[in-house]
Amino acid sequence: MENLISLVNNIQRACTALGDHGEESSLPTLWDALPAIAVVGGQSSGKSSVLESVVGKDFLPRGSGIVTRRPLVLQLHKIDEGREYAEFMHLPKKRFTDFAQVRKEIEDETDRETGRSKAISSVPIHLSISSPNVVNLTLVDLPGLTKVAVDGQPESIVADIENMVRAYIEKPNSIILAISPANQDLATSDAIKISREVDPKGERTFGVLTKIDLMDKGTDAVDILEGKSYKMQFPWIGVVNRSQADINKNVDMIAARHREREYFANTPEYKHLAHRMGSEHLAKMLSKHLEQVIKSRIPGIQSLISKTITELEMELGRLGKPIAVDTGGKLYSIMEICRTFDSIYKEHLDGVRPGGEKIHNVFDSQLPAALKRLQFDKHLSMENVRKIITEADGYQPHLIAPEQGYRRLIESSLISIRGPAESAVDAVHSILKDLVHKAISETLELKQYPTLRVEVGNAAVESLERMREESKKATLKLVDMECSYLTVDFFRKLPQDVEKGGNPTHSLFDRYNDSYLRRVGSTVLAYVNMVCASLRNSIPKSIVYCQVREAKRSLLDLFFTDIGKREGKQLGKLLDEDPAIMERRISLAKRLELYRSAQAEIDAVAWAK
Repeated sequence: MENLISLVNNIQRACTALGDHGEESSLPTLWDALPAIAVVGGQSSGKSSVLESVVGKDFLPRGSGIVTRRPLVLQLHKIDEGREYAEFMHLPKKRFTDFAQVRKEIEDETDRETGRSKAISSVPIHLSISSPNVVNLTLVDLPGLTKVAVDGQPESIVADIENMVRAYIEKPNSIILAISPANQDLATSDAIKISREVDPKGERTFGVLTKIDLMDKGTDAVDILEGKSYKMQFPWIGVVNRSQADINKNVDMIAARHREREYFANTPEYKHLAHRMGSEHLAKMLSKHLEQVIKSRIPGIQSLISKTITELEMELGRLGKPIAVDTGGKLYSIMEICRTFDSIYKEHLDGVRPGGEKIHNVFDSQLPAALKRLQFDKHLSMENVRKIITEADGYQPHLIAPEQGYRRLIESSLISIRGPAESAVDAVHSILKDLVHKAISETLELKQYPTLRVEVGNAAVESLERMREESKKATLKLVDMECSYLTVDFFRKLPQDVEKGGNPTHSLFDRYNDSYLRRVGSTVLAYVNMVCASLRNSIPKSIVYCQVREAKRSLLDLFFTDIGKREGKQLGKLLDEDPAIMERRISLAKRLELYRSAQAEIDAVAWAK
């Protein structure tokens, strides 16, 4: 059972070392889940004397006003033999055997946190005392409750202390040790008042009555100690501390304990209660109760730790890895992030993620629709055919077939295909660019580094612009090639009509008649439609080859070449992570370390059992 208290002691020390004091925070807290005994009392209630009596040593600061200005986590370890000593967590390699020096170090460490003002702080001091004269126990000594601020303290000090005390004792895992002086009206006890507010049923509260020996003659505390005048779930415990005169004379604490036992055993009013009175009984009773509470809470603590470790690991994964320090590490980090982005981008194009199907829609729907809208039949109207053929003949009419007229009609029709071809290139470019922005937003690592995100985006878009220009050149060349050389076989396969094809006996006027011109127009239209059908297949091939294929192969190649030439400082500027994210990651890593440490501590105790 003693291992359980040591277990909680170790976890509490880890909490403080890694910044978990149970305060309000965006981070999960383990401190709040740990059972602890919080010592509460007003100023001059004898709180410090009770703690010193439990320890058996003078070690706490004394004086007027608020002396305890930071929570003191006091961990007591019973040793079989040897000299008693004290250790502070903030001085891990130093042992104190002079307890006057312990008192001074508490004062100095308080001043380090709060300055030499009389302000308070919620950051605890951890003090471990090992002695043959103590039981295994952990207590948290809190600042004494007060009703007025003294010189040098802010007016809010009264509320500040009460809020700090309340924050500790309102937690369901807190055991409250409420210290009240017997020579004052219990109804005005600060400790009882605040304890009753947070624990109205008294399920977590132990009442300790001090200064019983200082009560007015003719009065006693029997009704309180027997639970008649103020009933609590746990029996009241009375203690008799050293008087100020004893303290001034440095009366030995062991001797003081002996006198305390004699007081209760020899005082008629308290003789029947002597077996459960005194600081020694108080310590043993608290130790036993703390062990029982810890034992009952361990399963819940284990569950909380496992759940929180998973949550912390997930959030750290979302935040990404910390920035490397050396140039090589920074370059490697940048390259890895860029490869992740590039992989996500390819997944969009390959159909693993949505978006790539829009490119197919351009080829399957938009391009054919644009070609249909060209309306070649209007361009090849009888009037336009007559005009172009007549102009092509010049002053000498054609003798057999209007070859120049045919060529001009075909070329003027095919030139108009350049528009849909360019539009298809631009449409695919727009989709590729949208997918860049989509892939950037889906690359979690890029969210860490705004500058790198912008540079990667700019580099990718610049590459796409170069690919678009190359694609336009290649695609328009396909159209221009159709214009520059006609498919002769198409015309050889046409049926020959002597009447309308070139009988030289016909007059020139007859060669330009409506029937003849309609025949020319329909022949040109058939040829242009054949070319459109061919380009409808070849234009997508050109676009995919020049844009989509290249985007998958070399989207960031020039960017990689560029960053490979940069120095460490320049690379560092790319990894300009948001300071808030950096701080969050550090805090989460520390908290994860705490929970893993706690898990290991609990597992070690479980295996030992």
